[in-house]
Amino acid sequence: MPATTTPDPRGLLREAGLRVTEPRVAVVTALADNPHSGADAIYAQVAAHMPTTSRQAIYNVLSDITSAGIARRIEPAGQPGLYELRVGDNHHHIVCQRCGAVTDVDCVTGHAPCLTPNTTNGFDLVEAEVTFWGVCTACKAATVPNSSIVPV
Repeated sequence: MPATTTPDPRGLLREAGLRVTEPRVAVVTALADNPHSGADAIYAQVAAHMPTTSRQAIYNVLSDITSAGIARRIEPAGQPGLYELRVGDNHHHIVCQRCGAVTDVDCVTGHAPCLTPNTTNGFDLVEAEVTFWGVCTACKAATVPNSSIVPV
């Protein structure tokens, strides 16, 4: 699902065969607004509107919608699991090594899997997950020395 598309949470839940509940709608809405969010960030956003919700309820919903194919969990090294609604297109991610920002990058070949190993060892390949690491624009800008300062 491209990031520019605003999903209908209720429709997504129904299409996946899940009951439409307010916590599920709230979590899907939170993910639509903030892709690549961890469970704690999603909890904070949902709890702001549903103060009686619990962290466990958020974890349960994330598990349900991930199992149903509505959301995808990614696990960049050194970070907690992150969730997004963009599923089914075998896209990849770029992670900033300084601030941890995550952004999507489309698969070059446009189909899954977009990489082929030299041997599959008998596995039927379904997907390739690639994580690129670098420094985001904001972090690069923060480290550019101010050229107007003259050393003494």
